[in-house]
Amino acid sequence: MSRFTLSDAVVLISGGARGIGAATARRLVADGAKVVIADILDEPGQALAAELGAQATYHHLDVTDAQQWQSAVAHAEKTFGKLNALFNNAGIAVFNDIESETAQGFQKVIDINLLGVFLGLKAVIEPLKRASGGVIVNMSSTAGLQGYAGLSAYVASKWAVRGLTKAAALDLAPHGIRVLSIHPGPIRTPMTSAMPDEAVAAQPIARFGEPEEVADMVSFMMSQATFSTGSEFVVDGGAVTGQVLALK
Repeated sequence: MSRFTLSDAVVLISGGARGIGAATARRLVADGAKVVIADILDEPGQALAAELGAQATYHHLDVTDAQQWQSAVAHAEKTFGKLNALFNNAGIAVFNDIESETAQGFQKVIDINLLGVFLGLKAVIEPLKRASGGVIVNMSSTAGLQGYAGLSAYVASKWAVRGLTKAAALDLAPHGIRVLSIHPGPIRTPMTSAMPDEAVAAQPIARFGEPEEVADMVSFMMSQATFSTGSEFVVDGGAVTGQVLALK
């Protein structure tokens, strides 16, 4: 399996303009990596790249478009000379219970959260081979470990990302490419802005996580977890462990 230090790595981050993606870009640059911030949010993505300086660049990317993935990968190699890692981070959550969910709404979530991850995997295989191996971190969720009411499409997509990660890890191991999934719980991002604090009150760590805490895990997975592939890394305040109940 590939062993590289982040100080010598080039990392492509989908959904990199804000939230967990932006926090990870900042963390990896602090670790010495060069990052390609890829997103459909051009203005904040360009602003973040300007903030991070010569170690960062921005490229427009709709993750459901295979040609745009190829363009983003080509941009990474042209700008920085190689590509070592992918953080397959872009995703959406749409709240609908199973009765009100539509086929069109379900498909949109699957296209971004699952097809987008698949297309990203496909796009980086040859560049990572050229770099003599590397690592792919796929964004799943605690919704890839358990169910959530009102999130049928999201839950389905995140369980699928977990399974895809394992299949890809087996296929790509002979090429020195590790593939891992990360499973955040409630993290304070634009996606969870409407969730009240009471939503996390029964967790062992009874607060929302911060994007920087997920970024720390991504950094670890890429640079330190060199004997892990196909594995789940959970960042959730203990949410999937169970609930802390006050017994009277």
